[in-house]
Amino acid sequence: MSEAIPTQSEKPQKWVMAISFLLALPLASVLLLHPSAMLDANGHYNHSSLMLIMIGISGGFVYGVGFVPRFWLWKYLFHPVLAWPLMLWGYYTWFVA
Repeated sequence: MSEAIPTQSEKPQKWVMAISFLLALPLASVLLLHPSAMLDANGHYNHSSLMLIMIGISGGFVYGVGFVPRFWLWKYLFHPVLAWPLMLWGYYTWFVA
């Protein structure tokens, strides 16, 4: 029962949660409403990079709402240390491409 209650060190900080959520929201909206904005110069999608960008968006939402996964893989996969660079890569793809 004590595993389900996060300790103080496991609780996400509020400002990190807000940044994660606010970085993920516009990217998710663009991918849902106007996916052609993520096309490359040749008019094609780079599916491997979009998959990584979507993992970053997922991490931004998971961390942004304050969810703390228990399994070690999900903790590291959805942590801002990985999610923020992937989302920044998404913004780069969105604005440059």
